[in-house]
Amino acid sequence: MFNYEIVYMKKRILLSLLAIILSFPAIRAQEYTPTPENLQARKTFQDNKFGIFIHFGVYSMLADGEWIMNNRSINYKEYEKLAGGFCPSKFNAAEWVSAIKASGAKYICITSRHHDGFSMFNTAQSDYNIVKATPFKRDILKELSEECQKQGIALHFYYSLLDWYRDDYPVGNTGRGTGRTLHENWPAYYQFMKNQLTELLTNYGKVGAIWFDGQWDHNSSFDWQLPGIYDLIHKLQPSCLVGNNHHLTPIPGEDIQIFERDLPGENKAGLSGQDVSQLPLETCETMNGMWGYRIVDQNYKSTKELIHYLVKAAGKNANLLMNIGPQPDGKLPEVSVTRLKEMGEWMKVYGETIYGTRAGIVSPHDWGVTTAKDNKLYVHILNLQDNGLFLPITEKVKKATLFKDNSQIKFKQDKNGVVLYLPEVPTDIDYVITLEM
Repeated sequence: MFNYEIVYMKKRILLSLLAIILSFPAIRAQEYTPTPENLQARKTFQDNKFGIFIHFGVYSMLADGEWIMNNRSINYKEYEKLAGGFCPSKFNAAEWVSAIKASGAKYICITSRHHDGFSMFNTAQSDYNIVKATPFKRDILKELSEECQKQGIALHFYYSLLDWYRDDYPVGNTGRGTGRTLHENWPAYYQFMKNQLTELLTNYGKVGAIWFDGQWDHNSSFDWQLPGIYDLIHKLQPSCLVGNNHHLTPIPGEDIQIFERDLPGENKAGLSGQDVSQLPLETCETMNGMWGYRIVDQNYKSTKELIHYLVKAAGKNANLLMNIGPQPDGKLPEVSVTRLKEMGEWMKVYGETIYGTRAGIVSPHDWGVTTAKDNKLYVHILNLQDNGLFLPITEKVKKATLFKDNSQIKFKQDKNGVVLYLPEVPTDIDYVITLEM
C-alpha cells in the first residue's frame, strides 16, 4: 500500500510537470514586453488626447454608411462594380490635414480596409484597391501620409480583420448575404492580412497605431492568431501601437484599449462592458450619427457637445477619436469642417487643460471632471446650477484661479475637502478652475 502511494504520487508529479512543460509555448506566445520606443509612444499618445477618425471607401458612394453591403445584402460582384465609378476628384490631402489640425487634433486614424474588403491603398495583395480598380488611380493613404509628415500630424491605420468580399475569409456572423462562393482558407487569408500590414508599415512612413476591428465577427472559440500579427507589427515598427476594437479586456500585444461610442466604464451603448485596463485609453465617437457618409444624416452634435465629450474623455484618462465620414467626392462635409474649426478655437484657449494631462484626483461627477498636470489640478465645470462647489481634496491647495482670466477664486479648505466660491453661476461651455497643489 505504501509503495503504491509513492508510485501514484510520482506519476501525478510527472504528469503535472509534463503539463507545465507543454504549456511553455503557449505561455511564451502570450508574453509581451513593450520596447522603450513603444512605451514612449504610449506616453505621447496619452499626451495628444485628441484625434480624428476617417471612414472613407467605395461605400461612401451609396451614401448610407459603411455597413450598407451587409445591411442591404448586396451581392459582392455587384458591389465590386462601385469601384469602377469611385473617383473622389475633390480629395485634397493638404485641405484634410489642415482642417483637422485646425481642430487641435494631434493624429488621424483612417480606414485602410473596411469590412467590404476594398483597400484604400496601392496594395500588391489584391487588385481590388483604389489605385488599380478605380478611375481615380491615386493612393489616398500615400498622399495623406506625406501631408501628415509635412504638417506634424501622426497617422494611424484602421484595419478590418473580417472581409465580406474575399472567398477565403471564414464566414462569420456578418456578411452572409453577399453571395460569395466560399472557399474558406484561413491560412491564405491570414497571410493576406500579414502581407497587407507589412505594406502599410513599410511603404507609408511612421505609423502611430494599427486600429483593428471585426474580431467580434466570430465567437470566442475562433483563433485569430493575433499574437503573430501583433509580433509582426512590433517587429516592423517597434513604436507602433496596437489597438483592437474587440469590446474585450486587452490581451498581451495590445498597447491601447479602445471603447466604442462610450467613455471608459460607462457602457451606455452596450459595446464597451469590458474592464478598464491600465493601458492608454481611447474612446471613439461619431460627429453625427454614422461612421461612413450618410446623405440623410445631418444630425451633427453641437460644438458644445463635442467639447464636453473631449473634456469628459480626458477626465476619465482617455483620448477622444472623433469621426468624420467624407463625401463621395472626397471633400469633408462642410458642417464637420465648421465643427473642427470651432473646437480648435476652444482648444487654443483651453488646450493646456487637456494636452499632456491625466485624470485628476477628483473622480467624474454630474457637474464635470478634473484633469491634472504637474502640480495643477484643472476643475472642468460643465453643468453646475450654483456658484459653490465642494471637492473632496485632502492635499493642500495653495491657490485657486479662474483659468480664462487668471482671476482669484475664493476657497476654504478643511480636513473634509475644499469649497470653491465662484463669482458667478458658470455658463461657459467649460468653466475651468486651476488649483495649484
